[in-house]
Amino acid sequence: MIPLQDILPRRRVPIVTWGIIAANTLVFVLEILLPEGTRDLLLHYLGLVPARITDPTWARLHGFPPGAYLTFLTHLFLHGGWVHFLGNMWTLWIFGDNVEDRLGHFRFLMFYLLCGIAAALVQVYMHPHSPIPTIGASGAISGVLGAYLVMFPLARVVVLVPVFFIPLFFEIPAVLYLGYWYLLQVFSGTLSLALPEPVGGVAWWAHVGGFLAGVITHRLFLPRERYLWRDEELPWGNVVSYLDRINR
Repeated sequence: MIPLQDILPRRRVPIVTWGIIAANTLVFVLEILLPEGTRDLLLHYLGLVPARITDPTWARLHGFPPGAYLTFLTHLFLHGGWVHFLGNMWTLWIFGDNVEDRLGHFRFLMFYLLCGIAAALVQVYMHPHSPIPTIGASGAISGVLGAYLVMFPLARVVVLVPVFFIPLFFEIPAVLYLGYWYLLQVFSGTLSLALPEPVGGVAWWAHVGGFLAGVITHRLFLPRERYLWRDEELPWGNVVSYLDRINR
């Protein structure tokens, strides 16, 4: 299933979401303009290399300088190719604006970075000796998806399902799409544990870790007044109103 759009209005311009997309776009353009050798060096030095974190001796032998912890942030703005870049930015474009709308601009930025760091920690824990750089915004974006699932479970998402080269379009609840997506990450991550390196070069456990971080921590960034929206302003207002009453 390929998400095309969600059917959920927002109240304010998602300047942080757009800013993150702009920053990733700028870095990616700079990446593709570099010579191949220089680009590979950049990805190894600014990407998150688990073995560099867990084994300083290995890092020194391979010429890595100390101070690798900054890569927990820098890896979030690097991408390995057009499909990787466009897939991440498209997903953030669809789901990021509504999460930012609920959290607020600054809180959303802090939440996004926290989920990215949490995702990286899980990836390092699950593949501690991997010499392959982990790059991409998908860990942080997975956190956005986790928050979206909890806050907007009944929002409608338009998805494309290709069947024998025939494009079929469906409108499904967010809980169905994101639940399917999360289970796919868990299954693929479990499969990756049986192989020497991450399956297909994808950091599945970073996706799982980021998603769970979003589910668990988003409430820490949610201002109290965000719970007080009027019923008619939300497509599932009666459900939100009921949940608010039983939580008070």
